[in-house]
Amino acid sequence: MEYRQLGRSGLKVSSLSLGTMTFGGKGNFAKTGDTDIEGARRQVDMALDAGINLFDTADIYSNGASEEILGQALKGKRDRVLVATKARFRMGEEINDAGLSRYHLIRAAEVSLKRLGTDHIDLYQLHQWDGMTPLDETLEALDTLVRSGKVRYVGVSNFSAWHLMKAMGVAALEKFIAPVSQQIHYSLESRDAEYELIPATLNQQLGVLVWSPLAGGLLSGKYRRGTPTPEGTRQLANWGEPPIRDEERLYDIIEVLIGIAEAHKVSAAQVALAWLLGRKGVTSLIIGARTDAQLADNLKAADLVLTADERANLDRVSQPPLIYPYWHQARTASDRLSAADLSLIEPYLSK
Repeated sequence: MEYRQLGRSGLKVSSLSLGTMTFGGKGNFAKTGDTDIEGARRQVDMALDAGINLFDTADIYSNGASEEILGQALKGKRDRVLVATKARFRMGEEINDAGLSRYHLIRAAEVSLKRLGTDHIDLYQLHQWDGMTPLDETLEALDTLVRSGKVRYVGVSNFSAWHLMKAMGVAALEKFIAPVSQQIHYSLESRDAEYELIPATLNQQLGVLVWSPLAGGLLSGKYRRGTPTPEGTRQLANWGEPPIRDEERLYDIIEVLIGIAEAHKVSAAQVALAWLLGRKGVTSLIIGARTDAQLADNLKAADLVLTADERANLDRVSQPPLIYPYWHQARTASDRLSAADLSLIEPYLSK
């Protein structure tokens, strides 16, 4: 297992992390999995044996059950690991039981600590943007949590690039403790993050934690052109993430994945994860699994090395169009582009 620095922090995290959205199986989250405490203990031990040191959850996952189960599964092992959780979504019926207000964030962190059975959260993340709460209020609340010892580091998730940069700017202006990472959706199927989120990451020296790196299982190799949707999958359960806008493109990607996987005698999932581990800016991939077998397979991706030609084939079949203003920058500004700019534009310059 490789360990990578989380942004500008001094923290080292494993290149694969264990996501626990499948723990609990309550409400709508039952569509993702229903791992109980015994199953969670097995998966935590498998992850630890593979070298994983970061475990990611959120208060909203199964309405708190994921945090509770993770906390129980980590008993006696807490000092060996890093625990990340998130807050923002509605956790009660009262009007203020949601959002990124100081009121909600501090209450949410305190309740998460109780569920997790720990005295601190290693990485506390804003789970989604809140356009109604001033950012200085939100960041001051995070600053308070860090200075009180309840939280070690803070991050954001599912922010747009301007949301992210505004947060970094307010933190600098007000001298609040700034986010060290962002948790984003990124995969071969969905490379939207390359337009602005990855360049912003490189420019600001942030860590990137990737959720759903297999596109909700679409890149696992189970889905093939012209075949029925497999039983027991998220897509069959109408999970709806990620949205598929070009089905033919998706199957083109899957065909290349499977060809490379067959050459290496590994799964398509391992190839998809290995490709993402080699992308600029990526710190750690959050992998989750409905079964122990899925987890065991995904863990092997940490050791898979793709050739330059294989990476180029995957790049080509999945490459998104260069949207404005980037196509204009590629044509007229290529003489003065930074490394962050080139993370998106460079592959297009020879075209």
